[in-house]
Amino acid sequence: MSQNRRDFLRRSAVTLVAPALAAPALVAQENRKSGTTDWQITRVRLDARGGVRASAIEGYCSHQSIEAGDTLRIMVSTRPARRFTIDLYRTGYYGGAGARHLRTIGPLPGKPQPDPPVGERRLRECNWEPSAEVRIPADWPSGVYLGKLTVEPESVSEHAWQNYIIFVVRDRRKADVLFQVSDNTWAAYNQWPDGYSLYTDPRGSWAPQVAVSFDRPYGKYPQIYEHPLSIGSGEYLLWEFPLVYWLESKGYDVTYCANVDMLDPAEVLRARAFLSVGHDEYWDVRQYENAMASIQAGVSHLYLSGNAVCGVTPFQPASGGQANRVISREGVYGGVKGMEEFFGQWHYPMEGPSARALMGAQTVYPFNGGGDWACAKPDHWIFTGTGMKKGESVPGLIGWEFHGEPADIPGLEVVAEGTALSGGRRPVRWTATIYPGPKKNYVFNAATIWWPQGLASPPGHILPWSHWVRPHGPDLRVQRITDNLLRRAIGRA
Repeated sequence: MSQNRRDFLRRSAVTLVAPALAAPALVAQENRKSGTTDWQITRVRLDARGGVRASAIEGYCSHQSIEAGDTLRIMVSTRPARRFTIDLYRTGYYGGAGARHLRTIGPLPGKPQPDPPVGERRLRECNWEPSAEVRIPADWPSGVYLGKLTVEPESVSEHAWQNYIIFVVRDRRKADVLFQVSDNTWAAYNQWPDGYSLYTDPRGSWAPQVAVSFDRPYGKYPQIYEHPLSIGSGEYLLWEFPLVYWLESKGYDVTYCANVDMLDPAEVLRARAFLSVGHDEYWDVRQYENAMASIQAGVSHLYLSGNAVCGVTPFQPASGGQANRVISREGVYGGVKGMEEFFGQWHYPMEGPSARALMGAQTVYPFNGGGDWACAKPDHWIFTGTGMKKGESVPGLIGWEFHGEPADIPGLEVVAEGTALSGGRRPVRWTATIYPGPKKNYVFNAATIWWPQGLASPPGHILPWSHWVRPHGPDLRVQRITDNLLRRAIGRA
């Protein structure tokens, strides 16, 4: 790198400032600060109708998650070459605005950066030059951060096209709640630049030993429904953000991590409650082992997710040597038993441990469908204050993938159950479960990707629909159940 380039990056860096706030007041104090709805991108243009790429401006980050004091590199490409800005936001509640503006970087010079070649296992790895570096300040709380990329037009005939980058700021403090984003799954479904995901191998959608890299922009999410805010942000704004928004509106002491952070056995042990959220399909086996160990240590787990812990995807280094920047599909948790109709055509090199043994229930086949979330045990403590009766349901909350086949674990209870219609035709039984841990902790499985849709509808949120089913949005009963679960987990019940 030239001396001029180093000087430019140093000038664009954000410097370290004041020490971090003390917990547990940190989240509440943070959300009293002024928010803005300007975090939303409003001018987006895909390269092709039905495509996923928006190459007028696009970028990615050097880390899935990063700590205060460390330096985040931001790689940006503009086509054609144009100046651009990066506006950084922390997402949360902020009086209903959804995010707080932290810093504007730029205008910076932009240029087209090269498309990566297709490597072994259909891997597309960018090796772009960094456009800016950000040293994470100590007063930026743990959270999910968005960078809004905006092109500066050079004439009235051009538009200020936009895109996102996304990253997690993590910390090491003790906290009541640890929110794990599902970014392995974001990467797995990311088709950038044009049909390169874990699902687009010519052999089939679940072909083994296909790889994807975090070193590339996130294209528009390609499934279920159209949502322009997914461009550059993975699946976060689709399934996970409503829970972040709700948690921080309630003042819960929450800290955040990426899937990769769960490779550290100490990560989940610093919290009283661990959250798996939304579409959390792909895990490294070390994540599983550390999650199981944390349950034995007394951490409660809330799987507010569907299709979770399904595919075995070990982390691998990038071709340039950076650790944990590639994942590849190597197997299925619990093997293919019971799902031979779908998985039986493949030979997987690994068989993961049982997802049911961890979560209490697991992904069932057929996968896709939906239905109402129906109460099965109204006298259970999770339903306290909801007024729900047996058989009463929350409309459309099951979808579009779900869990069933409850495990044979001592004390496990099916607290909600019903039928999802796969493809609107084929019935599949789903089950929401809870079982006790060894130290007055518990493991709850909501059995649906769409649980967060029952909690909040932040600015910019669009309700999903799939297989002729859609959730109705925030529901007081879902909010109370979640409150009951969290308060019990953190010792406030």
